Formats: sequence, structure tokens, C-alpha cells
Amino acid sequence: MKPVRFFRSALAATAALAALAALPAHAVGRLADLQVIDRDSGETLTVYSHRGEHWVAGRPGARYAVSVRNATAGRVLGVISVDGVNVISGETAAWQQTGYVLSPWQQHAITGWRKSDAEVAAFHFTASSASYAERTGRPAHVGVIGVAVFREKPLPPPPPAVTPWPSLREESRSSSPSSAADASAEAQAGNSEAPRERAESLAARRMAPAAPMPAPRLGTGHGARENAPITHTTFERRSERPDELIRIRYDSRENLIAMGIIPTQAVPPRPNPFPGAVQPGYAPDPS
Repeated sequence: MKPVRFFRSALAATAALAALAALPAHAVGRLADLQVIDRDSGETLTVYSHRGEHWVAGRPGARYAVSVRNATAGRVLGVISVDGVNVISGETAAWQQTGYVLSPWQQHAITGWRKSDAEVAAFHFTASSASYAERTGRPAHVGVIGVAVFREKPLPPPPPAVTPWPSLREESRSSSPSSAADASAEAQAGNSEAPRERAESLAARRMAPAAPMPAPRLGTGHGARENAPITHTTFERRSERPDELIRIRYDSRENLIAMGIIPTQAVPPRPNPFPGAVQPGYAPDPS
């Protein structure tokens, strides 16, 4: 098995996307918050819940970002897929692959398919037939964004320090507290794993059957190169299975309305049987 590399967002990239990293109400996840942001309008896309699924409506042609925020006090690894493809390696996505490592509470916006340590090819909404996944022969999972979240394996506690027998002069002095207790407490902060049944049901849930749509289904294109520097780091997963799986599906607003995912409250106008008639006028009463 080839070695897995992990990536950490550079401070420059995080700062450049600070405007995208605001925390609106439309986030999905528990250990990590997942949002989809229209980069051309700056809008955080509204998440619609429908039959146990989460959906967002994308605008054809718009560039977008997958924004992930670590909601824990420890580092986490996010293996991120778009249309069933790993956004870093371009492989058909699987849990054991490479991903982004986020520091405690860090938020980072992934803006495209990674091409190098310095560049990405921008995500943009496009017709499914023009998506990166379909152009590379993998059309089966177009229209879904996923994040597999892994907690980091706690480090073993350091060995106790060996101190010399204090002299009588030093016995009355108080020693400084050890930082090992803080490190141990942080390592034990999240030992509860997501139930295996929940992970398996999310992974095995099949896509809803396609229905006739008023517009072509949306996918994610392979756009222009953009600067997005990252650095490398190491990360040991606490478990081989994700601690959380997050999934958001997407399509055009027209298609989501057609599927009944976006409710419509429009009332059709009441027709007038005599639209050309002139209403008679009379002298008004004095005020």
C-alpha cells in the first residue's frame, strides 16, 4: 500500500478566504461543520432537508467552495470527495485516502481539485456531462459532496520525570505544575466514536432514482487554476473507520423545485374575466 500524505491549509490561504469562513446557520455536521459557498456571490447556500438527505441549490457556471470547520478541541482529518472523487488525489474516493488536517476550531475552504502544493483547479457548477467525474469516466456519483471525519489518535503520556532527592533547603519550595495533566486531558477529550451502524448506513445509502428534470443535472467542473498553498503534516487516525460521515447533495434550483425539495408558495394570479373594461367613475363624497 502506498503511503498516505496529509495536507494542512496554509495561513495565507485561510486568510484569503476569511470572508468565506463566516459561520452562517446553514452548516451540516457534528464533529465538523460542512458548508457550500457560492464564491461569485459570497452566499452560503441554504441547506434543505428532504427525506433524510441534505441538499443545496447550485447556480450553473458559479464557482463554489466546500468549507469545513473543525468543531472539536483536537485535530481532525477530513477526507473530502466531490462527485465520488477525492479532491486532492483525483482517485475514486475511499476512506483511507489522503485529506486535509484541521487544527482545533480551524475552518478552511477547499476551492478546487488540488493540482500541486500551490494550486487547485476551481470547482464550478456545470452540466453533469461536463463534470470532472464524468469526463474521467466516473459518472455514477455526480451531485454529492462528502467528508469522512477522523479524530487523531491520542499521544501516549510522557514518562514521569526523574528528579533528584531534594535538599533540606529545597523541601520548602513548591514545584511548578506539570503540563502532562493538560496534555492527557486533551487527549481524552473525545473518546466516543460514532456508532458503526450510523457510518455503515450513511455509506451504504443509495442515491435516489433519477426523475425527469426541467434542466440538466449539475456536476462539478475542472476550472481555471488558482493559487491555494498548503503544507504537509503527519496524522495518525484513532480508528480505521470515520468518526463521522457528512454528505450534502446538490443540483440546480429548478431541479430541486421539480423534485419537491424546495417548497414553492407561489399563488397563481387570479384571472379577470373583463380585463379591458373601464370601471365607471362617480363624484366622491367630500372629506
